[in-house]
Amino acid sequence: MSTLSPPPTPTHAEDSHDLARFGYRQELERSLGSFSSFAAGFSYISIMTGVFQLFGFGFASGGPAVFWTWPLVFIGQLAVALCFAELAGQFPLAGSVYQWSKQIAGPGTSWMAGWIMSIGAIVTAAAVAVAYQIILPQVSLAFQIVGGPADAGLTSTPNGAKNAILLGLGLVVFTTIVNIVGVRLMAKLNNLGVAVELIGVTLLIIMLAVHIKRGPQVVLHTAGTGAGHSWGYLGAFLVASLMSAYVFYGFDTAGALAEETKQPRLHAPRAILRALTAAFIAGGLLMLVGMMAVGDINAKEIGTLGMPYLIKSTLGTGLGDAFLVCSAIAITVCCLAVQTAAIRLIFSMARDGRLPWAAAISRVSPRSRTPMVPALLTGVLTIALLLVNIGNQRVFYILTSVAIILFYIPYLMVTAPMLLRRLRGEWPREGHGPHFNLGRWGLPVNVFAVLYGAAMTVNLAWPRAAVYGNDHWYFQWGAVVFTAVITAVGLGLYLLRRNSAPPQEQPLTEDQSFSTGA
Repeated sequence: MSTLSPPPTPTHAEDSHDLARFGYRQELERSLGSFSSFAAGFSYISIMTGVFQLFGFGFASGGPAVFWTWPLVFIGQLAVALCFAELAGQFPLAGSVYQWSKQIAGPGTSWMAGWIMSIGAIVTAAAVAVAYQIILPQVSLAFQIVGGPADAGLTSTPNGAKNAILLGLGLVVFTTIVNIVGVRLMAKLNNLGVAVELIGVTLLIIMLAVHIKRGPQVVLHTAGTGAGHSWGYLGAFLVASLMSAYVFYGFDTAGALAEETKQPRLHAPRAILRALTAAFIAGGLLMLVGMMAVGDINAKEIGTLGMPYLIKSTLGTGLGDAFLVCSAIAITVCCLAVQTAAIRLIFSMARDGRLPWAAAISRVSPRSRTPMVPALLTGVLTIALLLVNIGNQRVFYILTSVAIILFYIPYLMVTAPMLLRRLRGEWPREGHGPHFNLGRWGLPVNVFAVLYGAAMTVNLAWPRAAVYGNDHWYFQWGAVVFTAVITAVGLGLYLLRRNSAPPQEQPLTEDQSFSTGA
């Protein structure tokens, strides 16, 4: 009986040749394996960052039934991730969403997708960095440099907000230095951080399960949070969904590092889906078991201090602090992954000549094999954003909402053009190859991804007092105004540069080569 031998594993030279078919040279260091690719997407999602940072907000807004926002948002983002997985297998290029949009949409769409997402990544890095304030002062008051015990773990007080900025600045400086040193150091730290997070959250779920005091029906309780909403509990539920929406994005990072990943056509699609699914399972179990185990499910501290309070009140201070340290590590690598993805996106756009001073921005250091200018640029802009908002406690929810919106819009700039190509019979392309393919499920999944993305964008941008307050219009409309300004500036820059746009701004197939201008 004959047996089929496995296909040969592509070599580094073959990966570089594959990249050359798109007209790019292998400048970045291709050293990441399958786990590193998965870790990049998982650390960006980072349940021990997002859930720890925003569970309190979600619980205060929707009560224990906030749990149901988790599977609903996951289903929507899974549809988006499945579309991205198809694209990652076809276009293994640095820059993910920008490159995917460039290949299947027009130059204006790809420019806006890259521009908005670049700003979104910087806002996300700032939003992640301030999460240190939720964790570190609850481990030790030594981290509450500004203010006192009453501010520990809070961003809702003036001193808590100032301390959040201070801790965040230190984190951004660290991640910038790591990204300047090179992708090998970034990957080692990221892999270690993800391993700690996976082990930590698994042990945490087990330890909380030992202390279960009530059944899973707790997630059916709304705690009266629908009172005061014109839509009743549905209004509260939509507000609470901000928590889940904040966690479930950034999974495209595996695609952003495609030019530094071995066999990216194989690993990137799988990494995108594995990262999202692993976060869904672990985060869902953490919230469910946590609410079943906490002593007083009606304690107001759950809505103010969030998951750190739930853990410490259930497991005790010593063991609780150990898990909070794991969360702090997860926040560190999450911020690192966010900045790394932003660097690759800016580098990819500059390499195509789509940014001012493109030659300098796209230059790769021959020593570290890293785009140095984008690393410095993202670090400086994130620090500037933090400093501008020092002492303003309201800004943290605005930052969170804006960060999510500025990802959902570029995601739509990929899934919507992809849907149009499906309807025209142009996707999957002829000769799609053995890479990830949704087959007959492609159209319904793509339709759902677009509908979900549009609906959630409206939900996030909705200027309601429950999220932004109603004392000043510029707070309540902050997310809308900021997003509109970023979009208008990007459109203006595109129109100014359109007449001098290089040839490579046209949509390409992998069989077309073009000059990178690098």
